[in-house]
Amino acid sequence: MILRKFCPSDFPEILDLFQNTIRSVNCRDYNADQIRVWSNGRKRLESQLEHFSSLYTVVAERPAEIQQPIFGASAPASSLETKGQIVGYGNIDDNGYLDHLYVHKDFQGKGIASRILEKLESHARSVGCAEIEVHASITAKGFFEKYGYTLCKKQTVEREGIGLENFVMRKGLSSSIPVA
Repeated sequence: MILRKFCPSDFPEILDLFQNTIRSVNCRDYNADQIRVWSNGRKRLESQLEHFSSLYTVVAERPAEIQQPIFGASAPASSLETKGQIVGYGNIDDNGYLDHLYVHKDFQGKGIASRILEKLESHARSVGCAEIEVHASITAKGFFEKYGYTLCKKQTVEREGIGLENFVMRKGLSSSIPVA
C-alpha cells in the first residue's frame, strides 16, 4: 500500500468508497434511515471537488498488479499496468479540522487509517496547528480515543430531518513528530 496526495481523478472512486463504507461498516452503529441520509451525503460531495481539492488529502492506494501478457507476448509496461485501488483516504484543513477518514470495508483493521492519520497529523503540525478537531462517528470514536483524542461533547447533526449522533473530539499537537 502506498500513501500519496489526492488528485482530482481520484474523486469518483473516493465518492464510491465514502458511500460503500458508510453502508457496510457504519451500519452496525446507525439505523437504516441514518445510513441512508448519511450515505446520500455523496450528492453533497459531488459538487465539492474544488473544496475537497483545497484540503490536504491523503489517499491510500493498493498498487495494481502488472498483468502478464497472454502466451508470453511482450507489450510495453505502460500497457500492462492498471490504476491501483483506493483503499482509504483522509483530509484535513489548515486550521486542524479533520474532515474525512474512511477505509474500504475489505481493508478495515490493517493499519491503513492509522497511517493516514499519522500523515494528517504531521501536516497539521507542519502548518502550525496546535490541535486537531474531528467530529467522529460512533463507529470511529474508539479509533480516535486510541490515538489520544479526547471527547469534548456528544452532538446530533441533522440530515434530511434525521439525527446522526457523533462526537466532537480534539487532540493537542506537540511540535515534535512522534516516534512510531
